[in-house]
Amino acid sequence: MVLDQAPHLDVVFHALADPTRRAMLRSLAGGRRNIGELAAPHRMSFPAASKHVRVLERAGLVKREVVGRAHICRIEPAPLAEADDWLKFYTGLWTEQFDRLDAVLKAQNPEEPNP
Repeated sequence: MVLDQAPHLDVVFHALADPTRRAMLRSLAGGRRNIGELAAPHRMSFPAASKHVRVLERAGLVKREVVGRAHICRIEPAPLAEADDWLKFYTGLWTEQFDRLDAVLKAQNPEEPNP
């Protein structure tokens, strides 16, 4: 049930609310990265990037492995799938709204061809 996921989804959506963390996740979708690689595009320090990674870890979106001095991160897609499932409920509402708008526009301009 969607309500059972609410506390976990709160943490996931909090993590996704920050554009830097979203960019880090996008980077990790291409494969494993160390924290320095995640920090580089944002011109931030290792400690600042590490704080962002910790937020992503708490949400379950990232797993970190320490190899020597390197902190290697990889994406964990399961929480994203849970968020997507939650959002899918609203897809029907959006689709219904667009279908109604399409019908209104077609009624106003019946001679225009349908693309």
